[in-house]
Amino acid sequence: MYENDYDLIVVGSGAAGIMAAIVAAREGKKVLLLEKLSKIASKLKATGGGRCNLTNTLSNEDFMARFGREGRFMQDALKAFDNKALIAFMDEIGIETHAPDGFRIFPTSHSSATIIEGLQKEMQRLDISVTCNQRVSRVLVTGKHIDGVKTQTDTFLAPNVIIATGGLGYPVLGAEGDGYNLASELGHKVTDLSPAMMPLRTKEEWVKNCRADTIAKVELRVNLKKHKKLRATGDLIFTNHGIRGPVVLDFAREVTPLLKKYEEVPLVLNLTKGMNEEQIQNHFKRELKKNSKQTILELVSTLIPTPLSREICNLANIHVDEKYKKIAGIKRAKLISLLAWTPLTITGHDGFKMAMITRGGISLKEIDPKTMQSKLINGLYFCGEVMNLDGPCGGYNLQWSFASGYLAGKLL
Repeated sequence: MYENDYDLIVVGSGAAGIMAAIVAAREGKKVLLLEKLSKIASKLKATGGGRCNLTNTLSNEDFMARFGREGRFMQDALKAFDNKALIAFMDEIGIETHAPDGFRIFPTSHSSATIIEGLQKEMQRLDISVTCNQRVSRVLVTGKHIDGVKTQTDTFLAPNVIIATGGLGYPVLGAEGDGYNLASELGHKVTDLSPAMMPLRTKEEWVKNCRADTIAKVELRVNLKKHKKLRATGDLIFTNHGIRGPVVLDFAREVTPLLKKYEEVPLVLNLTKGMNEEQIQNHFKRELKKNSKQTILELVSTLIPTPLSREICNLANIHVDEKYKKIAGIKRAKLISLLAWTPLTITGHDGFKMAMITRGGISLKEIDPKTMQSKLINGLYFCGEVMNLDGPCGGYNLQWSFASGYLAGKLL
């Protein structure tokens, strides 16, 4: 073997790429990990606000279901390396984990630095060559077989290459879509790419007056005839220009592709923890029995925070100091309707610079789910976010990265 000869070259040093490198090295392969930035694992360091939500406690079946119709693709990867296997692996390299809320699994340090340090030590132990500041410009192929890669300064040879370059989210952390370009040049199809897991901007300006509170158990629905089935429930936060919070981060993956088709995406929000109009009316009756002198603002504030109550009253064209019984019936009906389903119009987002995840990627039809190997070229593998598979918040995407990296690193 020449100096630049390896059994495997991994392109990208995120969770997927590092796991692939470790697995291959554990099986006796000579491995080179190439990273275009000056340090490895930049995006992993920022994951979960730096707390690094590794995975969660769901069964494999429930886990796959959260990824939608493409979720079954990960069946073999999860069978080989599920949440229990990931926890065991972390323990093996000296990282303790726990699930403080019974669902999300973190390192006990609640610091991604702990994870990166453990992974680096394991790569050093296995004598994996890690070279930073190396951008791969081309994957070298003869016929349908891999020869290696070319960077801006050198050529590295290997019969196997794993592309683990991630998506387009957070370009400041190195995400520029390199893997999509490399795959396209080799004949792979890349689906439409949209930013996901990000805040959304609204047409309505009243949202900026409601920034102080997190609204729990909000249900979001797309209010477009063809897309009525799109919905999600979780905690929501109003911002200066729109909405964010866990439910918005999850739902953004459904909304951003629609913004490409429509200039605006109308939503309706249930802000009253699932109460319908009749339940809201009954709630008001009970509250008025306790105190009949309440203003409408005080009454609505028994359901939702006061700043939001004020804005809902304004939308119903009701003065906040009015008494409920003195309000015209049509205005009462409007208020209750707005409390049950508040309209909001999504007009945009901040693009990939604020997106934690990319929706879309290399077509799964051209990848063998049992091995993560390309169906087009022998010795070419993919893992992690570069593929057309993304999930919600809660450790889903990181578990998928580790599991797909594990399977790709086996070089089956």
